[in-house]
Amino acid sequence: MHDIRAIRENPERFDKNWARRGIAPQTPDILKMDEERRAVQTELQDIQQQRNEKSKQIGAIKAKGENADAIMAEVSALKTQMGELEEREKTLAESLNQHMASLPNLMADDVPDGATEDDNKELRKNGEPKRQNSDAREHFEIGEDLGMMDFETAAKMSGSRFVFLCRGLARMERALAQFFLDTHTEEHGYREISPPLMVKDEAMFGTGQLPKFEDDQFRTTRGDWLVPTAEVPLTNIVADSILDADELPRRYTAYTPCFRQEAGAAGKDTRGMIRQHQFYKVEMVSIVAPDKSEEEHDRMTECAENILKKLELPFRTMVLCTGDTGFGARKTHDLEVWLPGQNQYREISSCSNCWDFQARRMKARFRKSGEKNTDFVHTLNGSGVAVGRALIAVMENYYDPADGGIFIPEALKPYMGGLEKIVKDS
Repeated sequence: MHDIRAIRENPERFDKNWARRGIAPQTPDILKMDEERRAVQTELQDIQQQRNEKSKQIGAIKAKGENADAIMAEVSALKTQMGELEEREKTLAESLNQHMASLPNLMADDVPDGATEDDNKELRKNGEPKRQNSDAREHFEIGEDLGMMDFETAAKMSGSRFVFLCRGLARMERALAQFFLDTHTEEHGYREISPPLMVKDEAMFGTGQLPKFEDDQFRTTRGDWLVPTAEVPLTNIVADSILDADELPRRYTAYTPCFRQEAGAAGKDTRGMIRQHQFYKVEMVSIVAPDKSEEEHDRMTECAENILKKLELPFRTMVLCTGDTGFGARKTHDLEVWLPGQNQYREISSCSNCWDFQARRMKARFRKSGEKNTDFVHTLNGSGVAVGRALIAVMENYYDPADGGIFIPEALKPYMGGLEKIVKDS
Protein backbone atom coordinates (compact mmCIF):
# COMPACT_ATOMS: atom_id res chain seq x y z
CA MET A 1 0.00 0.00 0.00
CA HIS A 2 1.20 3.50 -0.69
CA ASP A 3 0.93 6.84 1.07
CA ILE A 4 -1.55 9.02 -0.83
CA ARG A 5 0.12 12.14 0.55
CA ALA A 6 3.44 11.06 -0.95
CA ILE A 7 1.74 10.48 -4.31
CA ARG A 8 0.19 13.96 -4.20
CA GLU A 9 3.57 15.52 -3.45
CA ASN A 10 5.56 13.66 -6.10
CA PRO A 11 3.42 11.66 -8.57
CA GLU A 12 6.24 11.55 -11.13
CA ARG A 13 8.39 9.52 -8.71
CA PHE A 14 5.73 6.82 -8.45
CA ASP A 15 4.94 6.61 -12.16
CA LYS A 16 8.63 6.54 -13.06
CA ASN A 17 9.28 3.72 -10.59
CA TRP A 18 6.25 1.67 -11.66
CA ALA A 19 7.33 2.11 -15.27
CA ARG A 20 10.40 0.04 -14.38
CA ARG A 21 7.99 -2.85 -13.82
CA GLY A 22 6.30 -2.17 -17.16
CA ILE A 23 3.25 -0.49 -15.60
CA ALA A 24 1.56 2.44 -17.34
CA PRO A 25 1.19 5.75 -15.44
CA GLN A 26 -1.23 5.33 -12.55
CA THR A 27 -1.14 8.62 -10.68
CA PRO A 28 -3.46 10.61 -13.02
CA ASP A 29 -6.33 8.24 -12.14
CA ILE A 30 -5.30 8.11 -8.48
CA LEU A 31 -5.17 11.87 -8.13
CA LYS A 32 -8.48 12.31 -9.96
CA MET A 33 -10.23 9.90 -7.57
CA ASP A 34 -8.51 11.48 -4.60
CA GLU A 35 -9.51 15.00 -5.69
CA GLU A 36 -13.14 13.94 -6.18
CA ARG A 37 -13.23 12.24 -2.79
CA ARG A 38 -11.76 15.26 -1.03
CA ALA A 39 -14.24 17.57 -2.80
CA VAL A 40 -17.10 15.44 -1.47
CA GLN A 41 -15.54 15.54 2.01
CA THR A 42 -15.35 19.34 1.85
CA GLU A 43 -18.96 19.61 0.70
CA LEU A 44 -20.01 17.23 3.46
CA GLN A 45 -18.25 19.35 6.09
CA ASP A 46 -19.94 22.50 4.78
CA ILE A 47 -23.39 20.95 4.89
CA GLN A 48 -22.74 19.52 8.33
CA GLN A 49 -21.83 23.01 9.55
CA GLN A 50 -25.05 24.41 8.01
CA ARG A 51 -27.11 21.71 9.71
CA ASN A 52 -25.48 22.40 13.08
CA GLU A 53 -26.16 26.14 12.77
CA LYS A 54 -29.79 25.64 11.74
CA SER A 55 -30.30 23.06 14.49
CA LYS A 56 -29.27 25.71 17.03
CA GLN A 57 -31.76 28.13 15.47
CA ILE A 58 -34.61 25.66 16.03
CA GLY A 59 -34.20 25.87 19.77
CA ALA A 60 -34.13 29.66 19.71
CA ILE A 61 -37.27 29.86 17.53
CA LYS A 62 -39.16 27.45 19.75
CA ALA A 63 -38.08 29.40 22.83
CA LYS A 64 -39.84 32.43 21.36
CA GLY A 65 -42.97 30.36 20.85
CA GLU A 66 -42.72 30.63 17.10
CA ASN A 67 -43.33 27.90 14.49
CA ALA A 68 -40.08 26.09 13.55
CA ASP A 69 -41.52 23.72 10.92
CA ALA A 70 -39.80 25.43 7.99
CA ILE A 71 -36.32 25.37 9.44
CA MET A 72 -36.85 21.83 10.75
CA ALA A 73 -37.67 20.82 7.17
CA GLU A 74 -34.42 22.45 6.01
CA VAL A 75 -32.46 20.54 8.65
CA SER A 76 -34.12 17.28 7.57
CA ALA A 77 -33.24 17.98 3.92
CA LEU A 78 -29.62 18.71 4.89
CA LYS A 79 -29.49 15.47 6.86
CA THR A 80 -30.71 13.54 3.80
CA GLN A 81 -28.13 15.29 1.64
CA MET A 82 -25.42 14.43 4.16
CA GLY A 83 -26.40 10.76 4.00
CA GLU A 84 -26.10 10.79 0.22
CA LEU A 85 -22.70 12.48 0.38
CA GLU A 86 -21.45 10.07 3.04
CA GLU A 87 -22.39 7.15 0.82
CA ARG A 88 -20.71 8.84 -2.15
CA GLU A 89 -17.56 9.48 -0.13
CA LYS A 90 -17.51 5.85 1.03
CA THR A 91 -17.84 4.59 -2.55
CA LEU A 92 -15.05 6.87 -3.78
CA ALA A 93 -12.78 5.88 -0.88
CA GLU A 94 -13.35 2.18 -1.60
CA SER A 95 -12.57 2.66 -5.29
CA LEU A 96 -9.41 4.58 -4.47
CA ASN A 97 -8.29 2.02 -1.91
CA GLN A 98 -8.93 -0.88 -4.29
CA HIS A 99 -6.92 0.82 -7.00
CA MET A 100 -4.08 1.60 -4.62
CA ALA A 101 -4.13 -1.96 -3.23
CA SER A 102 -3.63 -3.39 -6.73
CA LEU A 103 -0.37 -1.51 -7.30
CA PRO A 104 2.99 -3.11 -6.45
CA ASN A 105 5.76 -1.86 -4.21
CA LEU A 106 8.29 0.65 -5.47
CA MET A 107 11.63 -0.78 -6.55
CA ALA A 108 14.94 0.00 -4.86
CA ASP A 109 17.25 2.11 -7.00
CA ASP A 110 19.90 -0.61 -7.25
CA VAL A 111 17.52 -3.28 -8.59
CA PRO A 112 18.57 -4.06 -12.17
CA ASP A 113 16.10 -3.20 -14.91
CA GLY A 114 14.80 -6.11 -16.95
CA ALA A 115 11.71 -7.98 -18.11
CA THR A 116 12.32 -11.63 -17.23
CA GLU A 117 14.47 -13.91 -15.09
CA ASP A 118 17.07 -13.80 -17.85
CA ASP A 119 17.82 -10.23 -16.74
CA ASN A 120 18.54 -11.15 -13.10
CA LYS A 121 22.09 -10.47 -11.92
CA GLU A 122 24.39 -12.90 -10.17
CA LEU A 123 25.83 -11.58 -6.90
CA ARG A 124 27.99 -14.56 -5.95
CA LYS A 125 28.38 -18.29 -6.41
CA ASN A 126 29.22 -21.03 -3.93
CA GLY A 127 30.40 -24.53 -4.74
CA GLU A 128 31.21 -26.22 -8.01
CA PRO A 129 28.20 -27.59 -9.92
CA LYS A 130 28.28 -31.18 -11.04
CA ARG A 131 27.83 -31.10 -14.78
CA GLN A 132 25.20 -33.33 -16.28
CA ASN A 133 26.48 -36.65 -17.59
CA SER A 134 24.99 -40.03 -18.44
CA ASP A 135 24.74 -40.86 -14.72
CA ALA A 136 22.76 -37.74 -13.75
CA ARG A 137 19.08 -38.30 -13.09
CA GLU A 138 16.12 -36.16 -12.12
CA HIS A 139 14.69 -36.51 -8.65
CA PHE A 140 11.46 -38.19 -9.70
CA GLU A 141 13.38 -40.89 -11.56
CA ILE A 142 15.56 -41.51 -8.50
CA GLY A 143 12.63 -41.48 -6.09
CA GLU A 144 10.41 -43.76 -8.17
CA ASP A 145 13.21 -46.27 -8.73
CA LEU A 146 13.79 -46.37 -4.97
CA GLY A 147 10.07 -47.03 -4.49
CA MET A 148 9.84 -44.01 -2.17
CA MET A 149 8.10 -41.42 -4.36
CA ASP A 150 4.60 -42.15 -5.67
CA PHE A 151 2.86 -39.60 -7.89
CA GLU A 152 0.33 -42.03 -9.37
CA THR A 153 -1.37 -42.93 -6.08
CA ALA A 154 -1.38 -39.28 -5.02
CA ALA A 155 -3.02 -38.28 -8.31
CA LYS A 156 -5.77 -40.88 -7.88
CA MET A 157 -6.51 -39.52 -4.43
CA SER A 158 -5.93 -35.77 -4.84
CA GLY A 159 -5.27 -34.93 -8.48
CA SER A 160 -2.13 -33.62 -10.13
CA ARG A 161 0.74 -31.86 -8.32
CA PHE A 162 0.66 -34.05 -5.23
CA VAL A 163 3.03 -36.81 -4.10
CA PHE A 164 3.41 -39.61 -1.59
CA LEU A 165 6.84 -39.90 0.03
CA CYS A 166 7.69 -42.95 2.10
CA ARG A 167 10.45 -44.57 4.15
CA GLY A 168 13.85 -42.94 3.59
CA LEU A 169 12.63 -39.95 1.58
CA ALA A 170 9.81 -39.19 4.03
CA ARG A 171 12.33 -39.30 6.84
CA MET A 172 14.77 -37.07 4.95
CA GLU A 173 12.02 -34.50 4.33
CA ARG A 174 11.35 -34.41 8.07
CA ALA A 175 15.09 -34.31 8.83
CA LEU A 176 15.64 -31.35 6.53
CA ALA A 177 12.90 -29.34 8.21
CA GLN A 178 14.27 -30.10 11.68
CA PHE A 179 17.79 -29.19 10.59
CA PHE A 180 16.59 -25.87 9.14
CA LEU A 181 14.67 -24.95 12.29
CA ASP A 182 17.51 -25.86 14.62
CA THR A 183 19.98 -23.82 12.56
CA HIS A 184 17.76 -20.74 12.44
CA THR A 185 16.84 -20.83 16.13
CA GLU A 186 20.20 -21.87 17.58
CA GLU A 187 22.58 -20.06 15.24
CA HIS A 188 20.63 -17.26 13.54
CA GLY A 189 18.53 -15.91 16.40
CA TYR A 190 15.04 -16.59 15.03
CA ARG A 191 12.13 -17.36 17.36
CA GLU A 192 10.29 -20.52 16.39
CA ILE A 193 6.53 -20.20 15.91
CA SER A 194 3.85 -22.79 15.17
CA PRO A 195 1.21 -20.60 13.47
CA PRO A 196 -2.38 -21.18 12.30
CA LEU A 197 -2.67 -22.61 8.81
CA MET A 198 -5.94 -20.80 8.06
CA VAL A 199 -6.19 -17.01 8.05
CA LYS A 200 -8.79 -14.33 7.41
CA ASP A 201 -9.04 -11.88 4.51
CA GLU A 202 -7.33 -9.15 6.53
CA ALA A 203 -4.19 -11.22 7.03
CA MET A 204 -3.92 -12.09 3.33
CA PHE A 205 -4.50 -8.45 2.42
CA GLY A 206 -1.84 -7.34 4.88
CA THR A 207 0.95 -9.31 3.22
CA GLY A 208 -0.30 -8.60 -0.32
CA GLN A 209 -1.85 -11.90 -1.43
CA LEU A 210 -5.24 -10.21 -1.68
CA PRO A 211 -6.81 -8.90 -3.76
CA LYS A 212 -4.40 -9.32 -6.66
CA PHE A 213 -3.51 -13.00 -6.22
CA GLU A 214 -6.83 -14.44 -5.11
CA ASP A 215 -6.82 -17.02 -7.91
CA ASP A 216 -3.55 -18.50 -6.61
CA GLN A 217 -5.02 -19.30 -3.19
CA PHE A 218 -7.11 -22.09 -1.66
CA ARG A 219 -10.19 -21.00 0.27
CA THR A 220 -12.20 -23.01 2.77
CA THR A 221 -15.98 -23.36 2.71
CA ARG A 222 -16.26 -21.01 5.69
CA GLY A 223 -14.27 -18.28 3.95
CA ASP A 224 -10.80 -18.68 5.48
CA TRP A 225 -7.66 -19.05 3.39
CA LEU A 226 -5.10 -21.85 3.59
CA VAL A 227 -1.71 -20.19 4.02
CA PRO A 228 0.36 -20.03 0.81
CA THR A 229 3.41 -19.46 3.01
CA ALA A 230 4.11 -18.94 6.71
CA GLU A 231 5.03 -15.37 5.79
CA VAL A 232 1.32 -14.55 6.12
CA PRO A 233 0.72 -15.52 9.78
CA LEU A 234 4.25 -14.63 10.92
CA THR A 235 4.19 -11.10 9.48
CA ASN A 236 0.66 -10.48 10.72
CA ILE A 237 1.75 -11.09 14.30
CA VAL A 238 2.44 -7.33 14.42
CA ALA A 239 -0.67 -6.22 12.51
CA ASP A 240 -2.70 -3.40 14.09
CA SER A 241 -0.07 -2.81 16.76
CA ILE A 242 2.41 -0.19 17.92
CA LEU A 243 5.71 -1.71 19.04
CA ASP A 244 8.33 -0.12 21.23
CA ALA A 245 11.56 0.53 19.34
CA ASP A 246 13.51 -1.60 21.82
CA GLU A 247 11.38 -4.61 20.77
CA LEU A 248 12.99 -4.51 17.34
CA PRO A 249 14.19 -6.44 15.52
CA ARG A 250 11.73 -9.29 15.81
CA ARG A 251 12.74 -12.43 13.97
CA TYR A 252 10.39 -15.39 13.50
CA THR A 253 10.73 -18.77 11.82
CA ALA A 254 8.16 -21.50 11.19
CA TYR A 255 7.86 -24.85 9.47
CA THR A 256 4.48 -25.26 7.78
CA PRO A 257 2.77 -26.82 4.84
CA CYS A 258 2.00 -24.28 2.13
CA PHE A 259 -0.96 -24.40 -0.25
CA ARG A 260 -1.00 -22.82 -3.71
CA GLN A 261 -3.21 -23.19 -6.76
CA GLU A 262 -0.23 -22.63 -9.10
CA ALA A 263 -2.79 -20.97 -11.37
CA GLY A 264 -0.11 -19.24 -13.41
CA ALA A 265 2.09 -22.32 -13.77
CA ALA A 266 0.03 -24.35 -16.26
CA GLY A 267 2.37 -26.60 -18.21
CA LYS A 268 5.40 -25.75 -16.07
CA ASP A 269 7.22 -28.47 -14.13
CA THR A 270 4.36 -30.91 -14.52
CA ARG A 271 6.57 -33.85 -13.52
CA GLY A 272 8.07 -34.19 -10.10
CA MET A 273 7.99 -32.05 -6.97
CA ILE A 274 9.15 -28.66 -8.24
CA ARG A 275 5.62 -27.18 -8.27
CA GLN A 276 3.11 -28.73 -5.89
CA HIS A 277 -0.27 -27.62 -4.59
CA GLN A 278 0.92 -28.67 -1.13
CA PHE A 279 4.55 -28.36 -0.08
CA TYR A 280 6.60 -27.68 3.04
CA LYS A 281 8.79 -24.72 3.78
CA VAL A 282 10.71 -23.19 6.65
CA GLU A 283 10.06 -19.45 6.54
CA MET A 284 11.97 -16.52 8.03
CA VAL A 285 10.32 -13.18 8.83
CA SER A 286 11.94 -10.05 10.25
CA ILE A 287 10.27 -6.93 11.63
CA VAL A 288 12.77 -4.09 11.87
CA ALA A 289 13.21 -0.34 12.13
CA PRO A 290 13.48 1.41 8.73
CA ASP A 291 17.16 2.25 9.11
CA LYS A 292 17.99 -1.45 9.60
CA SER A 293 16.04 -3.06 6.76
CA GLU A 294 18.80 -3.15 4.14
CA GLU A 295 21.24 -4.58 6.65
CA GLU A 296 18.62 -7.14 7.71
CA HIS A 297 18.03 -8.12 4.08
CA ASP A 298 21.69 -9.05 3.67
CA ARG A 299 21.63 -10.86 7.01
CA MET A 300 18.55 -12.90 6.08
CA THR A 301 20.09 -13.86 2.74
CA GLU A 302 23.23 -15.04 4.53
CA CYS A 303 21.09 -17.17 6.88
CA ALA A 304 19.53 -18.96 3.90
CA GLU A 305 22.94 -19.30 2.24
CA ASN A 306 24.33 -20.87 5.40
CA ILE A 307 21.75 -23.66 5.17
CA LEU A 308 22.92 -24.58 1.66
CA LYS A 309 26.57 -24.32 2.65
CA LYS A 310 26.02 -26.75 5.52
CA LEU A 311 24.36 -29.17 3.11
CA GLU A 312 27.31 -28.65 0.71
CA LEU A 313 24.99 -27.91 -2.18
CA PRO A 314 26.28 -25.73 -5.05
CA PHE A 315 24.25 -22.54 -5.40
CA ARG A 316 24.32 -18.99 -6.62
CA THR A 317 22.78 -15.83 -5.20
CA MET A 318 20.89 -13.57 -7.58
CA VAL A 319 19.34 -10.12 -7.33
CA LEU A 320 16.06 -10.13 -9.23
CA CYS A 321 15.41 -7.60 -11.96
CA THR A 322 12.41 -5.28 -11.96
CA GLY A 323 10.31 -7.56 -14.16
CA ASP A 324 10.91 -10.62 -11.98
CA THR A 325 10.52 -9.02 -8.55
CA GLY A 326 7.37 -9.92 -6.65
CA PHE A 327 4.40 -7.64 -6.06
CA GLY A 328 5.16 -6.74 -2.44
CA ALA A 329 8.95 -6.64 -2.64
CA ARG A 330 11.19 -3.63 -2.99
CA LYS A 331 14.22 -5.86 -3.59
CA THR A 332 14.66 -9.63 -3.72
CA HIS A 333 17.61 -11.99 -3.50
CA ASP A 334 17.01 -15.47 -4.91
CA LEU A 335 19.13 -18.46 -3.99
CA GLU A 336 19.31 -20.94 -6.85
CA VAL A 337 20.56 -24.45 -6.14
CA TRP A 338 22.27 -26.59 -8.74
CA LEU A 339 20.24 -29.59 -9.96
CA PRO A 340 22.42 -32.03 -11.95
CA GLY A 341 19.39 -33.88 -13.30
CA GLN A 342 18.12 -30.68 -14.94
CA ASN A 343 21.62 -29.34 -15.63
CA GLN A 344 20.61 -25.93 -14.34
CA TYR A 345 20.16 -23.75 -11.26
CA ARG A 346 16.64 -23.59 -9.78
CA GLU A 347 15.23 -21.29 -7.13
CA ILE A 348 15.22 -22.70 -3.60
CA SER A 349 14.86 -19.49 -1.57
CA SER A 350 13.65 -15.93 -2.06
CA CYS A 351 14.58 -13.27 0.49
CA SER A 352 12.65 -10.03 0.05
CA ASN A 353 12.75 -6.61 1.65
CA CYS A 354 9.23 -5.14 1.58
CA TRP A 355 10.09 -1.87 3.36
CA ASP A 356 6.87 -0.33 4.75
CA PHE A 357 4.63 -1.72 1.98
CA GLN A 358 3.12 -4.52 4.08
CA ALA A 359 3.26 -2.49 7.29
CA ARG A 360 0.97 0.15 5.81
CA ARG A 361 -1.53 -2.51 4.78
CA MET A 362 -1.34 -4.12 8.24
CA LYS A 363 -1.13 -0.84 10.21
CA ALA A 364 2.04 -2.06 11.95
CA ARG A 365 3.98 0.74 13.62
CA PHE A 366 6.67 1.38 16.20
CA ARG A 367 7.47 4.25 18.52
CA LYS A 368 10.90 5.43 19.63
CA SER A 369 11.45 5.92 23.32
CA GLY A 370 10.26 9.32 24.56
CA GLU A 371 8.51 10.22 21.29
CA LYS A 372 4.78 10.59 20.62
CA ASN A 373 4.86 10.04 16.87
CA THR A 374 4.97 6.59 15.32
CA ASP A 375 6.56 5.21 12.15
CA PHE A 376 5.78 2.16 10.07
CA VAL A 377 8.03 -0.84 10.64
CA HIS A 378 9.81 -2.53 7.75
CA THR A 379 9.08 -6.18 7.03
CA LEU A 380 11.22 -8.83 5.37
CA ASN A 381 10.57 -12.46 4.51
CA GLY A 382 12.60 -15.32 3.13
CA SER A 383 12.55 -19.05 2.56
CA GLY A 384 14.88 -20.72 4.94
CA VAL A 385 14.55 -22.87 2.80
CA ALA A 386 11.90 -24.71 0.75
CA VAL A 387 11.99 -28.25 2.16
CA GLY A 388 10.75 -30.05 -0.96
CA ARG A 389 13.25 -28.33 -3.23
CA ALA A 390 16.02 -29.01 -0.73
CA LEU A 391 15.05 -32.68 -0.83
CA ILE A 392 15.22 -32.58 -4.63
CA ALA A 393 18.66 -30.94 -4.51
CA VAL A 394 20.05 -33.49 -2.05
CA MET A 395 18.65 -36.38 -4.10
CA GLU A 396 20.20 -35.17 -7.35
CA ASN A 397 23.52 -33.96 -5.94
CA TYR A 398 24.09 -36.95 -3.63
CA TYR A 399 22.82 -39.60 -6.04
CA ASP A 400 24.99 -42.72 -6.38
CA PRO A 401 24.60 -44.26 -9.85
CA ALA A 402 26.31 -47.46 -8.64
CA ASP A 403 23.23 -48.64 -6.75
CA GLY A 404 20.65 -45.85 -7.25
CA GLY A 405 20.94 -44.73 -3.64
CA ILE A 406 21.36 -41.30 -2.07
CA PHE A 407 24.24 -40.46 0.26
CA ILE A 408 23.26 -38.50 3.37
CA PRO A 409 24.93 -35.07 3.76
CA GLU A 410 27.05 -34.83 6.92
CA ALA A 411 24.83 -32.10 8.36
CA LEU A 412 21.77 -34.36 8.12
CA LYS A 413 23.23 -37.55 9.57
CA PRO A 414 22.33 -36.66 13.20
CA TYR A 415 18.73 -36.19 12.05
CA MET A 416 18.71 -39.47 10.15
CA GLY A 417 19.79 -41.68 13.05
CA GLY A 418 23.33 -41.86 11.73
CA LEU A 419 22.21 -43.39 8.43
CA GLU A 420 24.90 -43.05 5.76
CA LYS A 421 22.82 -43.70 2.68
CA ILE A 422 19.26 -44.17 1.50
CA VAL A 423 19.00 -47.34 -0.57
CA LYS A 424 16.10 -49.21 -2.02
CA ASP A 425 15.34 -51.35 1.02
CA SER A 426 16.00 -48.65 3.70
